[in-house]
Amino acid sequence: MARPKAPELTERELEIMHVCWDRGPQTAQDVRDELVARGRDLAYTTVATLIRILTEKDFLRQTNDERPFVYEPVRSFDDVSQSLVNHLLKRVFGGSREKLLVSLFGKQRLTKKEQALLEELIREQQR
Repeated sequence: MARPKAPELTERELEIMHVCWDRGPQTAQDVRDELVARGRDLAYTTVATLIRILTEKDFLRQTNDERPFVYEPVRSFDDVSQSLVNHLLKRVFGGSREKLLVSLFGKQRLTKKEQALLEELIREQQR
């Protein structure tokens, strides 16, 4: 029996989404070529299958009716990344943002840039 499709993105699906977010509307061949350029050599049929799955999950949509089909993201990077972080927060840290923050910042020193960004986020929260 086939395993049900995960509602969120698998690692390979996320790789394809990054190509589409970075480069805009793409054909399956365009996606495959960009993945190869990024060091990930997947078979064309694998890429096409992953794109079909992403379309079924409403992460991508087909924009034309003739071959080669072109696909574009339905959901933005910000939307998907926020959903994945919320899923991680609930699943791994029991919903505790404090535990997540300790995990992120507790063992390594922040760079000056990271510290400045974090301080700005805190200032925004206080407004």
